[in-house]
Amino acid sequence: MAAPEKLTNVDKAAILLLSLGESDAAQVLRHLGPKEVQRVGSAMAQMGNVQREQIEQVMSEFVERVGHQSSLGVGSDGYVRRMLSQALGEDKAGNLIDRILMGGNTSGLDSLKWMEPRAVADIIRYEHPQIQAIVIAYLDPDQAGEIMSHLDPKNQLDIILRVSSLNTVQPAALKELNDILEKQFSGSSSAGRTNLGGVKRAADIMNYIDSAVEAPLMDSIRSVDADLSSKIEDLMFVFGNLIDVDDRGIQTLLREVSSDVLVLALKGADESIKDKFFKNMSKRAAELLRDDLESKGPVRVSEVEAAQKEILAVARRMADSGEIVLGGKGGDEMI
Repeated sequence: MAAPEKLTNVDKAAILLLSLGESDAAQVLRHLGPKEVQRVGSAMAQMGNVQREQIEQVMSEFVERVGHQSSLGVGSDGYVRRMLSQALGEDKAGNLIDRILMGGNTSGLDSLKWMEPRAVADIIRYEHPQIQAIVIAYLDPDQAGEIMSHLDPKNQLDIILRVSSLNTVQPAALKELNDILEKQFSGSSSAGRTNLGGVKRAADIMNYIDSAVEAPLMDSIRSVDADLSSKIEDLMFVFGNLIDVDDRGIQTLLREVSSDVLVLALKGADESIKDKFFKNMSKRAAELLRDDLESKGPVRVSEVEAAQKEILAVARRMADSGEIVLGGKGGDEMI
């Protein structure tokens, strides 16, 4: 277990939930999304002996943060669900709850977010490429990227091209998709058009596709539409782009990345990227990292790429929450 000051936010959440007990922890987890549940659940499962000072640190920080917040709006989704269910009954309230809390998106689509990428790929494997593209565009890019890796390589180009050209989806298309998903899930169609896809979405998905699939797929896109491939590449954020993240952002990122993953990621990185990380660490930490890099024997390219993608996933998550600003190709200019 890391020293108290080295605990990540996920570690802190895991310690807090473990301290609450099964019943209370389960109530908290009900309000998290699928990715958050997976991250916190994994951390809880891997948690070893937790030191008393670590528990005290987490509890103290939690109390301090809660003290600055009001109760208004906390758990409001659950409150709305319970209120409408009590007023209208479960059946009548179901569709209304979905429209209010999920913007009219079908419950079947949202259910896919909780499934393993391979399982989702199996569900849509034999559907029309347009249906596959709608599903891929709807899901989060990291999950969509993994699903793409499990689909037939012959169809991957068609799907990503369709994702990049999507703008809005007609109600009839969503209803058709929902009818397909009704075999395993229940739900209702949206009442209006839904914004999905686009070149940026395609780039986000490409960022998460396995490197062995990404390179030939990008070559195929380039052979079909050179202008589109250029736009996608301009919007993709790769490990080398971290050099454009400001120093404070790198320091924040380092607090969320384990040393083992960082060593692997930097093993195949340019010297400029290594220096970027070194200068944002303490002198002692930088020396230890250099020693680890020098003593690290040969590693597979796939391991290096996997470590870099893991760090990029953390960086994108932190950028989405406003903790850091990504520079480079995938970032917005600052004025």
